[in-house]
Amino acid sequence: MTYVFLETARLRLRAFTEADVERLVALDGDPEVMRHLTGGVPTPRETIRTRTLPHLLHDHPGLGTRGFWAAEEKSTGTFLGWFEFRPLDDASPAVVELGYRLNRPAWGHGYATEGSRALIDKGFTDLGVQRVTANTMTVNRSSRRVMEKCGLRFLRSFRGEWPEPIEGAEEGEVEYELLRADWVLHRGGAS
Repeated sequence: MTYVFLETARLRLRAFTEADVERLVALDGDPEVMRHLTGGVPTPRETIRTRTLPHLLHDHPGLGTRGFWAAEEKSTGTFLGWFEFRPLDDASPAVVELGYRLNRPAWGHGYATEGSRALIDKGFTDLGVQRVTANTMTVNRSSRRVMEKCGLRFLRSFRGEWPEPIEGAEEGEVEYELLRADWVLHRGGAS
């Protein structure tokens, strides 16, 4: 049986399994999904099998759980993509990176915001998280909007190293963050 980490009104976030290879190949094979990551170049099946999936299956001792979750539509079981809520230091839950990669049919339905908010809430209430950070390309306005809807605030712009130049890389990247103290204030003082 697959371990379900979190459920929302419409989503089920579950642990990845070896059986997810084809779902990941399809997700990373869509040029639009990969546009802000690889310039639209698909991830080869062998890379997904030998590098991506083991990364998604990794348990983080400081967090007491995995850092990546397969996202399914709760009512149909349809694979939508994945969410990342991974500690930057494997031994500590203090700072986690938020991320998401959804297939195109899932875009524009609020799934990224719904899943991200639920992970943030769980991180701050149950997992000992003190800071959530998220990065994207400056030109990725959709991803930036999700971060803002989830309460993350713009922290800085920076220039990352890209193995291959992709469209928009010349504008750099952005980092957003949300501190637990600010989240508590926003939620009306609940701790």
